[in-house]
Amino acid sequence: MGIARTRPAVFLDRDGVINRPVIRDGRPYPPPDENGLEILPGVEKALARLHDAGFHLVVVTNQPDVARGTQTREAIDRMHARLSSVLPLDDIRVCPHDDADGCACRKPEPGLLQDAARHADLSLADSFMVGDRWRDIEAGQRAGCTTVFIDWGYEERRPENPDAVVGSLSEATDWILTHAEREIS
Repeated sequence: MGIARTRPAVFLDRDGVINRPVIRDGRPYPPPDENGLEILPGVEKALARLHDAGFHLVVVTNQPDVARGTQTREAIDRMHARLSSVLPLDDIRVCPHDDADGCACRKPEPGLLQDAARHADLSLADSFMVGDRWRDIEAGQRAGCTTVFIDWGYEERRPENPDAVVGSLSEATDWILTHAEREIS
């Protein structure tokens, strides 16, 4: 019997990392439905490169509009089905709560990442969190991941001390593949 071996992952926020967010007053918001879901340029190729390098790809997304009653879980599931049909994603984890719910899964809490790691035997210490907001970076830091911030210049709080700051998922992928701590198989 062989020794169990954990795998590294790349955790990815959804809106602003994989798909184009709706910008209002300088802040990003999710698209209203699958018809408004536009995958950002270069995402398909970037994810294929990460997948081919052996990373487990997990989307971790806050979707508080479910708790607020302005979005349905079914609409979110349809968006995720579409993403899964065209991108090499291994898992999609959703927090449907708002801050007032006090859950462990709403970023900046690390619950989504920790649950995915337990489920798929992932090494958080060898993993990366890619996000475009401070909540993403803080969740990655709390989970023990290396963090990569995609800076779109939003008019909101900035993350503290990300490991890298880039301008797109393609740039994040280049950085991750250069900085991966160990050979992935």
